[in-house]
Amino acid sequence: MPTAKLTMRTVELFAPPAEKQVVLWDSDIKGFGVRVLPSGLKTFVVQYRNREGTKRRINLGRHGVITVEQARDLARVKLGAVAAGDDPAEKRHQNRSGMTVSDLCDWYLKEAEAGRLLGRRRKPVASSTLALDRSRIEQHVKPLIGNRPVQNLSIGELERFQADIKEGRTAKDRNGRGGVTRGGAGVAGRTIGMLHTIFEQAVRWNVIETNPARGIRKIAVDVKRERRLSAEELKRFGKAMADHEAESPVAVAAIRLILLTGFRRMEALGLKRDWVDERRSCVRFPDAKTGPQVRALGAVALDLIRSQPKREKNDHVFPGDFSDGHFVGLPRVLKRICATAGITGITPHALRHTFASMAAELGFSELTICALLGHASHGVTQRYVHIDNAVKLAANEVSRSIAESCSA
Repeated sequence: MPTAKLTMRTVELFAPPAEKQVVLWDSDIKGFGVRVLPSGLKTFVVQYRNREGTKRRINLGRHGVITVEQARDLARVKLGAVAAGDDPAEKRHQNRSGMTVSDLCDWYLKEAEAGRLLGRRRKPVASSTLALDRSRIEQHVKPLIGNRPVQNLSIGELERFQADIKEGRTAKDRNGRGGVTRGGAGVAGRTIGMLHTIFEQAVRWNVIETNPARGIRKIAVDVKRERRLSAEELKRFGKAMADHEAESPVAVAAIRLILLTGFRRMEALGLKRDWVDERRSCVRFPDAKTGPQVRALGAVALDLIRSQPKREKNDHVFPGDFSDGHFVGLPRVLKRICATAGITGITPHALRHTFASMAAELGFSELTICALLGHASHGVTQRYVHIDNAVKLAANEVSRSIAESCSA
């Protein structure tokens, strides 16, 4: 069998065999190698003999998912356990056979929070995504199928799980603010999509053998017309915000900022003062939905941020009432404002869409609007457009127009 010191270069240059599989063994650590299939798939392995003399081989991870050095460290750990009398392959088999959905979800959250699992663009899973994942796991996954062994899950069972969420089986009152956790097609589809991702991550890391959600039919969600505030509604909405400003100043200011910037709800609520670059009229988000971003601010929006009173030991622009975190309960205040204005169907996303629609009406290009909204970049030009003067001009003009419409 071929041997060489395993490095990134030697592993990448090792050519796939014409047929069957071949293992390139490391010349430094006996039993550590990389298995290569004719398809080109390369997987790091450890081979040893247990106390009974039976030859065992376990997978450490795929090349590209883990590095050579990470695999080498894992190999040392496994071979050290063998020297102490353990049988890692048998222990892994026992663990897999009894792993429940709850166990696997806990593994996913632990590894993702440590930055070891990759999400979009092959970067660690974003903290905002993890917060949503944790909520779905606790609210829907664990109550319905948490105690089920992963290896016994079927497509039919997972589709019934999806249907149960859609029909509201996991709906319940939340503690404190926020109303009720409801089901629905959107929640059901996103939850089953999250589970599919968790299973795929576990397969890549050799925690489970196969993804039981492969081939599942994710529930279709009716596409609704994008709601936005009309010119006449903007006038009423602006008056209603002014009427509620005294009773909920922080919430109204946050709602106003979303309308003036097109920020996502949690981008506005989670905004910290040291992210705001007043000199360049922009916000530098360290971790937005599509990664770190720079977003232009119009003069009206920047003045709104500057006007927010500072609270000791809380760097949030919109601080919480009784904690060092950000304000919560914005949808509740937005609902009251809409009721006062006699407007229905408005959510924080509808405010964001209102901003985008105003930008389109003012004649700004789709590329500029994408930059204003922080949409994912799809080309070299868009990756740099966020620092262009045209985007700053657009942010200023759109926020000014919306502010004037609200006060008309």
